[in-house]
Amino acid sequence: MINFENRYGNVTVSNEFFADLIGFAASSCFGVASMVPKGMQRIKNFITRKQAVNTGIIVRGNINEINVDLHITVTFGVNINAIAKSIVHKVKYTVQDATGISVNKVTVHVDGMKQT
Repeated sequence: MINFENRYGNVTVSNEFFADLIGFAASSCFGVASMVPKGMQRIKNFITRKQAVNTGIIVRGNINEINVDLHITVTFGVNINAIAKSIVHKVKYTVQDATGISVNKVTVHVDGMKQT
């Protein structure tokens, strides 16, 4: 959770909001086959039989900057370096545009490949 105060009062932005925002941005990039669940997300996805948009995303930080870890599966045959650069750029732009909070670091973990 990120809390800050402005002239209108206290503002709280949850990690789930950031994860949903980042999930939509990352999953729309070319070459991303799916997001990979980690920890408790794996159990939640197994029980609900659905994959949430914020699967595989870990957000840490404060009002000044945040750090993001993404766990993805890529489509076989595409350039992984290009996919990672595209994701980093899109995530940084989307978060900055939507919230005004800068993204310090985006770490993309490629956990697998999926054949089309």
